[in-house]
Amino acid sequence: MCGIFGYIGPKNNAAQIVHEGLKRLEYRGYDSWGIAVLDKDGIKASKSVGSIGDVDKKINLPESVIGIGHTRWATHGGISETNAHPHYSSDKSFVLAQNGIVENYIELKNELTKKGYEFDSQTDTEVIVRLVEEKLKTSTSIREAIMEAFHDLKGRNTIIALTRDDEIIAARNGSPLVVGLSGDEIFLSSDTLSFSNVASKMIIIDNGQLVYCKKGEIKLYRIDSGKEIKYTVQEIDAVDNVIDKEGFPHFMLKEIYENPYVIRQITNQNTDDYKDFVKSIKNSENVYTIASGTAGIAAAQTAFYLREIAKVHATSLIGADALEYMDLFTDKDLIIAPSQSGETADVLEILEQAQKKGVKIASYVNMQGSSMSRMSDFKFMSQAGPEVCVMSTKVFTSQVAWGYFLAKLVAGDKEGAIKNLKMLEVAAEKYLNENENHKKIKDLASKLVKAKDIFLLGKYQNLNIMREGMVKLIEGTYKHAHAMPAGDLKHYAITLMEKGVPVIFAVSEDVAQFDVINAANEVKARGATVIGISPIKHESFDFHIEVPDTGETAAIINIIPLQLLSYYMTVELGHNVDKPRNIAKSVTVK
Repeated sequence: MCGIFGYIGPKNNAAQIVHEGLKRLEYRGYDSWGIAVLDKDGIKASKSVGSIGDVDKKINLPESVIGIGHTRWATHGGISETNAHPHYSSDKSFVLAQNGIVENYIELKNELTKKGYEFDSQTDTEVIVRLVEEKLKTSTSIREAIMEAFHDLKGRNTIIALTRDDEIIAARNGSPLVVGLSGDEIFLSSDTLSFSNVASKMIIIDNGQLVYCKKGEIKLYRIDSGKEIKYTVQEIDAVDNVIDKEGFPHFMLKEIYENPYVIRQITNQNTDDYKDFVKSIKNSENVYTIASGTAGIAAAQTAFYLREIAKVHATSLIGADALEYMDLFTDKDLIIAPSQSGETADVLEILEQAQKKGVKIASYVNMQGSSMSRMSDFKFMSQAGPEVCVMSTKVFTSQVAWGYFLAKLVAGDKEGAIKNLKMLEVAAEKYLNENENHKKIKDLASKLVKAKDIFLLGKYQNLNIMREGMVKLIEGTYKHAHAMPAGDLKHYAITLMEKGVPVIFAVSEDVAQFDVINAANEVKARGATVIGISPIKHESFDFHIEVPDTGETAAIINIIPLQLLSYYMTVELGHNVDKPRNIAKSVTVK
């Protein structure tokens, strides 16, 4: 969570440049934001609560060629201007912003308070500021003081500091940090998306490294030893450049319409790049798929495809709840990790520990230069383009379609994989461009916004798809939604079925069809309103969302109406579609 951004260059509108960068980072958090610049009179800061949006008039900062900024997802302390970053040092000689969590901040704060330091905010970030001040008493420079401070911090933390000596210093331990380059301009940020429109090259900062910038000068240091080290400059992938709604009212709807595109990106891949990976899957004793949130559901669907199509012993894990598997991992195992950002903290923690045990790592990531990609033995990029809406749609579709593609390759059916995904792409394109489909889902959305509870049932290939439908409804509508296996209904949840309760079923033409229909009949008999997503309208359906039958990829086509339902319900309720409350897209803290 949170986004940090910095700029040094010849242009004297640093505040505006940082502001633009923060807008491209806002999906990482939008509780509050702040910008600080340096002019001849010292460091000046401006902070505000809420989303950045288009607030150019609120930025009352002087002209400057250097500045930093932060967009916040609150972890410690309420949402207020005082708690917004960046935070001043006591003598205002520097300001500092953070992405991460100081796990031992209470202990440090107590120690610093005893030494006479005062705190204005409730944040753990201000503890870092005061700690750096304390280290400055015995250090030769603020760079050295920051390194010393990092030795005392526990947790995954990345910071950026602006000093009155025209310096920007950033240090990384866990949370992401990259540097963008364009001529004499230097950009520092939490991800490449924030500056890919203005920079063509980048430097990826690894864990345990500090980057020092001053008037075109860039130096990289190891935090543990203070030793200067060499850095590598890389090209930025042009696919990350454009962030525009392109006439759509919201990014979410635009990104749903891009589902066919991301499927096509998979079929356009060179399958030769998969030969060693496929061989490793076949030779592994156990294959685990691991991710969190929406990506966690995509990981579970990938495991389903590997079991069902490729007959691989595949187990899906959730990042935050995979610790009990640590003692089971061996060097004969392989982990597959799909991720939008490639920086998910709880997943990275498991991957780091598994890698030490010799487990092979594979990743499927949408963000260039991510930690997950760099630590992987097999690395693949989704190339889905920027996904700005915090609710993931097209990247989830890409992850699931890739899981299907991978399973078919392992099964030795490359031709079938490409043929079926191309058919899926055409079907998705047609479905999205038929106005009648949108009209039906809008009509359903207008009815469901009045519901208190919504249930989603599926089986076999559709179980995880209904789980993702649940996530989308919760994220956008803030309503209670509950997904479950259709076969488990009668064991507990049938007690909740009564007149008018909406229950959504996905019914594909597969081996689970009749079991799912039986469950639909059972809830209908108790007065529930049955909504069916299916190629065929069954008698039990009170409301039918017709989808094409795409065979083995039927579950993937069923994603689209669920995404649209969440979108239209969120619009109907008047919620912020692209920025739902309390969540962020890149979860870089545990």
